[in-house]
Amino acid sequence: MKVYRVLVADDSFFMRKLISDIISADSRFEVADTARNGREAVEKTKRLRPDAVTLDIEMPEKNGLDALREIMDECPTPVVMLSSLTREGAKETIRALEWGAVDFALKPSGPISLDIRKIGGELLDKLAAAVKAKPISPAAAHPARPLVPGGRTRRDPAVPAAAASSAASFRHLIAIGTSTGGPRALQQVLPAFPAGLPAPVLIVQHMPPNFTKSLSQRLDSVSAIRVVEAEDGMRLTAGTAYIAPGGWHMKLAKDGAQEYSVSLSREEPRSGHRPSVDVLFESLVPYTALARHVVLMTGMGSDGARGMKALKLAGAATTIAEAEETCVVYGMPRAAVELGCVSHIVPRQRIAECLMLRMAEV
Repeated sequence: MKVYRVLVADDSFFMRKLISDIISADSRFEVADTARNGREAVEKTKRLRPDAVTLDIEMPEKNGLDALREIMDECPTPVVMLSSLTREGAKETIRALEWGAVDFALKPSGPISLDIRKIGGELLDKLAAAVKAKPISPAAAHPARPLVPGGRTRRDPAVPAAAASSAASFRHLIAIGTSTGGPRALQQVLPAFPAGLPAPVLIVQHMPPNFTKSLSQRLDSVSAIRVVEAEDGMRLTAGTAYIAPGGWHMKLAKDGAQEYSVSLSREEPRSGHRPSVDVLFESLVPYTALARHVVLMTGMGSDGARGMKALKLAGAATTIAEAEETCVVYGMPRAAVELGCVSHIVPRQRIAECLMLRMAEV
């Protein structure tokens, strides 16, 4: 069995020792070396060529973001960022995922004895995915900003009343599920939608609280459609994407006024996930009056595959799996393909185009 070599970069001796002990205790990995700052992390990555790097964001001499960009430019290597569960930490982590990091794990924040087992298991899972992932340079990770009519890169801040009225009425609905590699994938798919997208978009991205808020804000800033973190009871409108908040399941619901809305719940995690793609997809099954177009993109595991199969049997208009060649981790899409419920296998850069064509056909 191949043993994967990991470089651990953190400015804290205690954290370097703690992370190294976690990694060394797993027979799949060995610690190739440690780095005390971003400059050392870059130098040792280029010299040692590890299979993966864990990279703290806040480090002296060269911070984790600058080190990440240099590593991805000069020696592309799978990187797992270590992030704090804070608003600023979340923003920086989203930026790191855009710039080529495969994934992130949370640093221990409370009593170490309480945090270490949970954090350790999460880190090892992320590393197991990272060593098999395809590292991408920052240039490849950044999609072009969309141009809408008139040469603008953003939608008009004020939507005319007539447009707002029609946005509340729709017969198409898009649902997307993704995990590892998802933030970067979403940044390529959502900006490709036009401002007049005739459907709302419901999105489950496996992420903890704070991070989904930062992700929605970042995607909103680069997309012609509106992107928000979903709230319970929020009415759905065409041309808006709703991202399930970390720690909450998201379902489609219909309120007393017979308008579609978001329903959030704290039910038990499904297959270890909350939010869960399966929960979202299964909630769409009864709504046969809508043309439902569902997508599974890059991610570990199989979340969403069973829900996609249920939707396929319930007459979903389109079931898309991201093609293996553009997935950072070909797990969730593969599971759907193996269940035989996928109507289209599409590379990431053509997913929005495929959805627009299907909505015009149905």
